[in-house]
Formats: sequence, C-alpha cells, structure tokens
Amino acid sequence: MASVPSLASTLQQQLADALTAALPDAGTADPLLRRSDRADFQANGILALAKKLKGNPRELAGQVTAALPAGELIKDIEVSGPGFLNITLADRAIVETLAARAADPEGRLGVPVAADAGKTVIDYAQPNVAKEMHVGHLRSAVIGDAMVRILEFTGEDVVRRHHIGDWGTQFGMLIQYLIEHPGALKHEGGASDGEAAMSTLNRVYKASRALFDADEEFKARSRDRVVALQAGDPETLELWQGFVDESKIYFHSVFDKLDMEVRDPDIVGESGYNDMLEETCRILEETGVAVRSEGALCVFFDDVKGPDGNKVPLIVKKTNGGYGYAATDLSAIRNRVQDLKADTLLYVVDARQSLHFKMVFETARRAGWLGDGVKAVQLAFGTVLGKDGKPFKTREGETVRLEDLLDEAVERATAVVREKAGKVGLSEEEIVENGRYVGIGAVKYADLSTSAVRDYKFDLDQMVSLNGDTSVYLQYAYARIQSILRKAGDAVPAAHPELALAPAERALALHLDQFGEVLSEVAAGYEPHKLAAYLYQLASHLTTFYDQCQVLSPDNAPEVVENRLFLVELTARTLHRGMALLGIRTPERL
Repeated sequence: MASVPSLASTLQQQLADALTAALPDAGTADPLLRRSDRADFQANGILALAKKLKGNPRELAGQVTAALPAGELIKDIEVSGPGFLNITLADRAIVETLAARAADPEGRLGVPVAADAGKTVIDYAQPNVAKEMHVGHLRSAVIGDAMVRILEFTGEDVVRRHHIGDWGTQFGMLIQYLIEHPGALKHEGGASDGEAAMSTLNRVYKASRALFDADEEFKARSRDRVVALQAGDPETLELWQGFVDESKIYFHSVFDKLDMEVRDPDIVGESGYNDMLEETCRILEETGVAVRSEGALCVFFDDVKGPDGNKVPLIVKKTNGGYGYAATDLSAIRNRVQDLKADTLLYVVDARQSLHFKMVFETARRAGWLGDGVKAVQLAFGTVLGKDGKPFKTREGETVRLEDLLDEAVERATAVVREKAGKVGLSEEEIVENGRYVGIGAVKYADLSTSAVRDYKFDLDQMVSLNGDTSVYLQYAYARIQSILRKAGDAVPAAHPELALAPAERALALHLDQFGEVLSEVAAGYEPHKLAAYLYQLASHLTTFYDQCQVLSPDNAPEVVENRLFLVELTARTLHRGMALLGIRTPERL
C-alpha cells in the first residue's frame, strides 16, 4: 500500500533528530510541533528543554536550526521570541506530497493502515422487537455506522453487533394474544413492506396490551407463556420468531432510509445469549464476584451509592429467579472476548446508561473477562433536543417516530434541491435521488458534527441550509468541483511542483495533507465529530481558494490551470472519502 507520511510527521522527525544531534545531553525530546498563524508550523519544545539544561533558549534554538538537514522540505525557519521556531515549508515539498497522495493506487489518498490494528466488536443500532423506532434510536445508529466505517478504513477488524431487544416478559403477552387470535400478524391488504409490518405490529401490541390490562385471566395466561418461552417450548418459540421476523422487515426499511447496511448475521439480540445466562451467574457467584443479597445475586461497588448512602448493587439475577439486563450484557462480553476474540468492545449507548455500563465493565474485569489487553469502552451520546432545547417530542408530547423525522428531512431537502435544479439541468429522477441524499446526509451530519456526549438541537431548517456548518454546504462544495472539472475541456489536473503557491493554495494544500492524521485521531478517540470539523474546514478553505484563485481563467498559464485543477480534484476526492466515512453521499450534480 502506498502510505504517504504527512508533512507534519516528516518535519516532526527532522526536528527530533536535530534536537538529538545538537543537544545530545537532552535525550529524547519532543519539538512540540503545531500549526501556526505566523508560519506553516511552530516548534515550542526548545523552551522546556532549555529550562531542563539550564541554557539560553534562543542559543539552543540556533543550534537546532543549524543541525537540520539541508533538503527540500523547509523553505524558511526563524527563531522567534524566547526560542520558538517558526517554520515555512517549501512549495515544492507540499505539492510533491499531495501528488504522492493523489497517485495512491488503492485510492486511500496515502492514508496508512494502522500498524497496531486489532479486532473491535462494536455494539450499535439497538431497536426493540415489536416496537417502533423513534428519534432516540437515531444517534446510536448514525454514530455507530460512522465508527464502523472509520475503524475499518484505518485497518481495524470490525465485528458489528446489533443488540436488539427481542426477549422479556412483554413477549408472553404478544404470543398469547397471537395464539388466541390466529392470523393477527397478517398484513392488511397483503402489503409486505416495512410500513405494513410496523402497522401490523402496532395493531397487535395495542390490542394485546388492552386485553392484558383488562382481563386478569389473559394476564395470567400471558405470564405462563413467558415461562414457556424461557423454557424453550417449540410452539412458543415459533410464534416469538414470527414477531422477530416481522420486526426485521420494519428495521431494514428504516435502516435503508438511513442509507445504512444492517445485515441479519450481525443482529444478535438479547435472546442470543439466553443459553449463557445461568453459567454467567454461576461463575460470578463461585468466584465471589457476585453475592446473594435478599435473595438476589448482586455485585457491589464501594463508589456506587444511593441517596441514603447505602451501596447500590448491579443485580445479575433477581429474587424471583429472573435475569437482569446485566446478566445478558455480561454474557455478551464473554462471547465477544472468548469466542469472537475481540480486544476492544465498543458500545454506542445513551449516556444515561453510563452507570450501568460502568458497573458491568468493572464486574467483567473482576471476573477476568476483561483484562490482558482487552478493553471495553462506552461511546456515550447525549439527547436529541427540539428547537426549544427540550427532549424532542411531537406536539402531543409523544416521542417522534424516526421514519417521520427522516421523511420530513428528505421532503425539506428535495425542495431545496428542486429550487436549484434548473441552474444545473437536473432531471426529476436526479432531484428525487439527490433530495434523499441531501436530506439523510443533513440528519447524519447534524448528529456527527456534534461531540457525541453533548445534546444537540434538531432543527431541519438549519440542517438543509446551504450556509454554515451543514452537510449540504459540503455536498455543494463537492458538486461545484465536479462542475469545474466538467468545464475544464482539454485541461487536466496535474501537479506542478515547480510553481509558487498563492496563500489560499497553500492553506488548502496543507489542510488536505492533514486528512490521514485526523482519521488516526478520530479512530483512536472514537470522535467522528473531529472528521466532520475537518471536512467543514476543508470546504471553507476551498471557498477562500475560489475567491482568490480562479481555476479556469484564460489569464492563467496552462500549468497554473492544471495545478489548480489538481488541487480541487484532490479536494473533491478527500471530501468524497471523508463524507463516505461518515455515511453521507456526495452527488455529482446539485
């Protein structure tokens, strides 16, 4: 693979080597390199080093400067203030590095595969069987899908897991109703799409709930059916599977709208760990990790206490013999570590469940299921808020259906695309397709451009705006480049390292070179919002470049036109790749 080191990493290494050569007594020293407004980069590490060696920082800076190798990387270096190094790179080095990125035969833009890549099981997109997906399911799906794409691109072996809610007492009610009302799961009118599936499930759920609340005998039969389900009664399991299959039709329709791939083998719900629950509890009790308390099997923690000051336990097995969520989550950890051989478990789960997962992870560590190079991380996310800053609800105070939200986003975006369609000659088919890409992209980007742990306001008017930090702004930047490339005629993108770069060209080029480093940081910290921020800054640099450096001007020499086409074409490829890693499409024409 054609891995291309960034300009910053090459400069960092040269400075580190110069520090060692000029100041052998310093040992290993970090030049503390960062981007600067006064030059391309500034190195601040000499100040701390001078203090350590009790020397004059400006003199030490001069020695380091003299020790730097003669070459084509650095154009100018000056000692500033008390010993800062302000470094300007050579235009040739910048263009040659970008040319190497553009020439990467694998289309990775020179981004390397991580040398320390491992195996990650990522738990995300966790809907519940027989229930509608609502706005609360959005963030887990969107953030998780982006992290899967980013981790895989950086070389990680990723196993997807969708821990759906497909087990529990509510199924006794549903199954018993189905037994007493055969054919209740048949779709009205014979339709078989996701909307029909959810309509049928809703109808059955409401009818069974009404009967459960009104009829004590039905309630008793439903509870007996739960026992039959947990005991593995064949008829009960077959009917339960019917609810699961019906729900999957609906799940897939919603995920298709979200432009996400969710595969059946990756859907391993609560039921998938049912056979492990008793053994998990036995191991925890035999090892002393869990103890009996008032008839329940519990794990206690010194730092988890209730308002009364008493310790709050993690309940693994209830007093009545039923299993808590913790038993399932701990069994899933055993499976993912022991059977799937994962070294990282990543859970994309609501921040409100942080205490639960803190206790689950600590229990797993005490039991020996985590440790020896295996880690578990909760990628916690905040709440989706309405424009009023309160949890997003309908006017009636109900939770917003996810499908309704997505449909409205596509409708709003299609109107925006249609308004501009005449200028670029889009067909009706293109308007509809691009409206879907823009609408879904707007929803995803609004989520992903916010730090996951923070709440964010869901404002469709802002999301589909052509201005500001929105996916539409980025998509139009990409489409604008494609328009320029189509208008270029015989001129082709080509790097010309011999040319001097204008300030806007340099700024765009240096930002392009940071793509791989940003991805590495995003993957290491599970922070997709940093990739969104990078792409927005890239589009902003592109806007400045357009304003200051005409690409196809007849006044430009042919090599200037080719070099600028090269810069915008590489920008388009970087935007396309970065947006794809966020799960967002980039239409060729908008």
